[in-house]
Amino acid sequence: MAQQFSLAHLTALGCAPPELIYIAARAGYDFVSLRPIFMGLPNEPNYALAENKLMLRQTKNAFAETGVKLMDIELARVYDGLDPKKYLPALEVAAELGGRHVLSSVWTPERNFAIDCFGELCDLAKQFGLTVNLEFVTFADIKNLREALDFLRAADRENCGVMVDTLHFHRSRVALEELDAVPREWFHFAHLCDGPPDIPTTREGLIHTARDERLYPGEGAIDIAAILNRIPEVPYSIELPHIARVKEFGYAEHAWRCLQTAKDYLSAHPREDQLMIS
Repeated sequence: MAQQFSLAHLTALGCAPPELIYIAARAGYDFVSLRPIFMGLPNEPNYALAENKLMLRQTKNAFAETGVKLMDIELARVYDGLDPKKYLPALEVAAELGGRHVLSSVWTPERNFAIDCFGELCDLAKQFGLTVNLEFVTFADIKNLREALDFLRAADRENCGVMVDTLHFHRSRVALEELDAVPREWFHFAHLCDGPPDIPTTREGLIHTARDERLYPGEGAIDIAAILNRIPEVPYSIELPHIARVKEFGYAEHAWRCLQTAKDYLSAHPREDQLMIS
């Protein structure tokens, strides 16, 4: 089966969901990954589709007209004081739009509270046929793969998963061999991008690269192929925000370049299992 790709919303965050879908379709993506959960961050648009019926209707029309599908929604963060039921409207929207997965991450040091919240989130998502995928983020409270796996085992939900972002994988200094210990059924999709060789030593530096300056596949220092070879073949969501390039090229051109460089990189670095078959 041909490799499938999703356009992650953070790559073109200035685009409302309908526009993102049309851009994804023109560029050749199979899916989009939407952010219909408003996090209230400075300068971040509010795309809470459950509260914006007009935008929800336009989003449905865009999916119907293009044939692009929804892969996942984000970001169902676990943080101090969270009531997971807060995410119910977004989960309902995800199911209504045909989504498959929910992306989550942990932003509290209170481990037991976080485990309980994540477990409840999984239970809420399960009734909509959604998986909940934990992303380890270098500037969050679960920072590496080992911590993520310990957390997921403690939560013990059958619709959970782990989501590997190649940037965070590289910057959390995870050993490739650690991926071999992950249950194969926990991999549902992965975030694809490249990054510079130097790993920032400050939280601000980590955030800047992750939100504003990721690189096209093959352009940086991350051994993307080695990471992907250790996980099953899953859809790749290209999360590649780069403010300067968006200003230079525009969102549509940047999204197209993201996909083309990813395809070129994967063509030049075929999976080991594909090489054995051929």
